[in-house]
Amino acid sequence: MDATEMLAVAIGEARAGLAEGGIPIGAALFGPDGELWGSGHNRRVQDGDPSVHGETAAFKAAGRRRSYRGTTMVTTLSPCWYCSGLVRQFGITAVLIGESRTFAGGHDWLAAHGVAITLLDDPECVGMMTDFIAARPDLWFEDIGDDGGS
Repeated sequence: MDATEMLAVAIGEARAGLAEGGIPIGAALFGPDGELWGSGHNRRVQDGDPSVHGETAAFKAAGRRRSYRGTTMVTTLSPCWYCSGLVRQFGITAVLIGESRTFAGGHDWLAAHGVAITLLDDPECVGMMTDFIAARPDLWFEDIGDDGGS
């Protein structure tokens, strides 16, 4: 699979999350040979669980593996610090990011620590998040841990 095809899996997950009333962030974990190991989307709203981000859902769906060396995490949005930590903790080799205009997470930190970063600046990913943030700023700020200073 090329980058566009891999991102399409994550975009499909983001759309599913949005259709369920959640935050439109999707992810997929691909093995060293390009095989899809698992995919998922942010389910904070649907499950009432703040730990279910797109990347963590994809990681969980991939199941237990002896090693994550050579794998690629694909995500529609730059990974937050929590998800960036997951990438580092388990030695995921590369991260393919749909966009970072609406949120610049930990991808620079990951790059500084040897993770290969590809930032696509995909218009569909940007549009999906821009529209969501405008429509549901309350959920967005909750998701990124911004309580508005209270």
